[in-house]
Amino acid sequence: MNSIAAIIIIISVIFDQTTKFWAADVLKNGDSIKIIGNFLRFTYAENKGAAFSILQDQRIFFLIVTVVMLVFLGFIYFRTKNISKLSKLSIAMITGGATGNFIDRLRLGYVIDFIDVRFGSFYDFPIFNIADSFVVCGTILMIVLILFNKFEMSGRNE
Repeated sequence: MNSIAAIIIIISVIFDQTTKFWAADVLKNGDSIKIIGNFLRFTYAENKGAAFSILQDQRIFFLIVTVVMLVFLGFIYFRTKNISKLSKLSIAMITGGATGNFIDRLRLGYVIDFIDVRFGSFYDFPIFNIADSFVVCGTILMIVLILFNKFEMSGRNE
């Protein structure tokens, strides 16, 4: 499973960084590209904060928190006995996403976001990126596993 987790991390970082380079090249001039009407667009944004643009201009804080979190996830991954394959998958997804955004913060001082979802005039979801998607999906998977007591295997080999 370790090689699969490494592949997931590498693929998520490559996919994230490739799409961000594309967004910076194509969308930075301020134009949006409509993908599905007004529901889904690609719109360039520079996020100097965290999710939903909270805690703006706290670059050093986010770099430190990311490193601490990655060390913690690595500890859980390698030190937790009987960790399930789905738990390892969730950790790999979170790690890949966190690494993608870490690279942006380290290299640029901000995170490139470009996925723009709008629910009509009802709600304009904050712009996000591929790395955010990996972090959110991995976190949801981990929460579900913990809630249903499936984070660790129950004495059987998986």
